[in-house]
Amino acid sequence: MTQAETNSSTGPEAERPSAQGAFAQGAFAQGMGNVLRLATAQALAGANAVVVYATGAIVGNTLAPSSALATLPLSVFVVGMAVCTIPAGSIARRHGRRAAFLAGTGCGVLVGLLSALAVLLGSFWLFCAAMIPGGAYAAVVLSFRFAAADCVEAERRPRAMSAVMAGGVFSGVIGPQLVTLTMDLWPPHLFMATFLAQAAVAALSALVLAGVRLPKPTAAEAAGGRPLGVVVRQPRFVTAVICGIVSYLLMNFIMTAAPLAMRLCGLSQEAANLGLQWHVIAMYGPSFFTGRLIARFGAPGVVFAGLALIGASAVVGLMGLDVAHFWVSLILLGVGWNFGFLGASALVLECHRPEEKTQVQSLNDFIVFGTMALGSFASGGLLSAFGWDAVLWVSFVPLALAVAALAASASFRAGPAAG
Repeated sequence: MTQAETNSSTGPEAERPSAQGAFAQGAFAQGMGNVLRLATAQALAGANAVVVYATGAIVGNTLAPSSALATLPLSVFVVGMAVCTIPAGSIARRHGRRAAFLAGTGCGVLVGLLSALAVLLGSFWLFCAAMIPGGAYAAVVLSFRFAAADCVEAERRPRAMSAVMAGGVFSGVIGPQLVTLTMDLWPPHLFMATFLAQAAVAALSALVLAGVRLPKPTAAEAAGGRPLGVVVRQPRFVTAVICGIVSYLLMNFIMTAAPLAMRLCGLSQEAANLGLQWHVIAMYGPSFFTGRLIARFGAPGVVFAGLALIGASAVVGLMGLDVAHFWVSLILLGVGWNFGFLGASALVLECHRPEEKTQVQSLNDFIVFGTMALGSFASGGLLSAFGWDAVLWVSFVPLALAVAALAASASFRAGPAAG
């Protein structure tokens, strides 16, 4: 080899591939660091929602002028999720996802403080109002899964979403234990200390999210891409929305009624807390492998498995009213939600272009949470008027609709992803 050849082989051109490799490794490390922070924030923020679901119907039943309004606070919580989804998406599109995340954690602190004040004053309507910022926080938290997809290559997106959702396993422990350890600390105001602790956990989540580094929105993203009417007419998007609605609606519908149903059946608050704990662990635990299942079997297959598990949850609940039946039903419900919701979310990723992501994702969540609110409103009244069995029997109707939507969409799956 000549000296010239040697120089050319060791000069800047030869160094470029290694420099590119180092850049790629740095980008990968930053992306995974973001995913880790988002998973940690999911664990902390998810605990806030668990506190709301564990206490909302019970505090509501204590403060409400009528037992039929016991689950109204939880319904307002879901409405808050729906109405705040579009504004949160707008903030993310214009100012970046981190700005939306920090605004959401501010709402998380607010819900804890207002709920504590409502318990102190004995005000049912203030407690209901406190659930609106609580719902806003929950809506922002659920956008973490889409932010994780932005951090990695296209083929790794289902796994990144699953990794973030897996952080919810810890919220399934933190939330119920937070309730158990603090609910009696400020007698005679049951749960007042719990809500103050909830505000502190939200503040801690904000500190974690402050370190997330995501790309700034581009001009194309701010513009929003194609009209939403074009996107929503895609058969795959319709299927994704229907399956997301049914998975989340039924999870919320049954979970909202379960703690109060357990108390009405003479079971203890501790048993209800533990049942909810195992339910939340079941919601997020499968996320460690759901992404791999989606990559191997496809999103529609995973969604179908989730719907089947939700159906099995209702069947088990109809078989008895002891602790074991409630717990097994809630566990199956959690796993079914995980498969159904993450599978539907993966379908949404196939329905938009990069510049349309925040707009389309926000629309999807708005539709899902808005429809879910109807189920939440109906849950308390149905439980009060007709009992726990009626809540479970009604769940089979939307399940049948979602299965029909999956079957009808099978012929469209081979079409172009984003038109």
